Amino acid sequence: MKPHVRVAMIAAMIAVTGLSTPVYGATPAPTPKPKVTAPTKAQIAAAQAAENAKAAAAAAATQKLVAATNVLSQLTAAAQVARGKLVQAQGALAVATARANAAAAHAALTEVAVQQATQTIGRMAANAYMSGGDFTTVNSVLDANGPQDLIDRLGVLNQVGASDSVALARYKSSLVIAQAAQVAATAARAIQVTATAKVAAAKKVADVAQAAQQVEVNALKAEQAQLMAELAKARTFRITLQQQLAMSQLEQSSANTAAHTPGQAKIWPDRHWGGRTTILSTPAIRAAAVAFARAQVLARKPYVWGAAGPNSFDCSGLAYASYKAAGLGYPDWQRVTAALYFVDTQRVALADLVPGDLLFYSYDGTVQNIHHVTIYAGNGMMWEANSTRTGLLFSSIYSVPGLMPSGGRV
Repeated sequence: MKPHVRVAMIAAMIAVTGLSTPVYGATPAPTPKPKVTAPTKAQIAAAQAAENAKAAAAAAATQKLVAATNVLSQLTAAAQVARGKLVQAQGALAVATARANAAAAHAALTEVAVQQATQTIGRMAANAYMSGGDFTTVNSVLDANGPQDLIDRLGVLNQVGASDSVALARYKSSLVIAQAAQVAATAARAIQVTATAKVAAAKKVADVAQAAQQVEVNALKAEQAQLMAELAKARTFRITLQQQLAMSQLEQSSANTAAHTPGQAKIWPDRHWGGRTTILSTPAIRAAAVAFARAQVLARKPYVWGAAGPNSFDCSGLAYASYKAAGLGYPDWQRVTAALYFVDTQRVALADLVPGDLLFYSYDGTVQNIHHVTIYAGNGMMWEANSTRTGLLFSSIYSVPGLMPSGGRV
């Protein structure tokens, strides 16, 4: 980019949006300041107070959210501990249940052994009864039918005695072991069932408390987000009012400067200011933009500083709205100042203007002091939003002093 173009663009960034120049007569005379509706200092102070109130509410909400989040963290930790204890209790209960089941199985086996021992004892008693005696060794000897029969009877008697003793011993030991194991296992399982139930209840309480606190935290987050959005909106509103007031003051100052600058009735000399090397519009777009501007002028829409339609316009607002209505939208075409329109359009000599080209007016021939922009209508005429006093006009391109030596093709 050429150095003089870069300087022009930087200077143009501080130019006033849509400045208009009052109509001059043959003899320059003091011109009243444009009656621009601008925010008052009282309105800005009220906006600042509203913003401060929103900021205080947002800060209070943030403190509440922080406190609630801390409580949630504590409850979450407690719930995690409760869940861990429940897992441990459930594991212990599983072990106790397994032991109780094992004791029950052992008791069942012992019961089988007791039944077998009982049957053995019963058979022994029956045999003694049927033999007509007490089944003693003497009876066996007396009733023997010879030596071999005596040997056989003594052998059987010894076996029966041994079986009797083992059966009785097993009966007693098995019964004691089975009863003790069953009692211990049942008691252990009962204790663990109770402990597990208590831990589960504590875990449920912790989960409920955590869930309730989470609901409160979510509500506080939503409240904080709403307040922060309202704060941002209030801050934007306040900043906008301040910017509008500053722009209004700058507009009036520049208009007064233009009114008292001698020699601007002529076309300024061509200083070869640069612009875009390309264009964004087509003949159809330019024709549509001219038609839109013509309709607004013929409808006698009022001039309002900073307005871009649909009910009122300023000079750059009319240029913006016309091309936007013609289909040239964002991001290539935005509502900017008259000076920036000069920088961001292709330079066109006045002799080569076509309807839809933009015309620019400066009170000292520099880009940064361009204060007015219009739409060329053809045949030396233009559509413009002139001032609060005269409104929107169809006028000669030379009716406004300070015409720049080249137009701009969008």
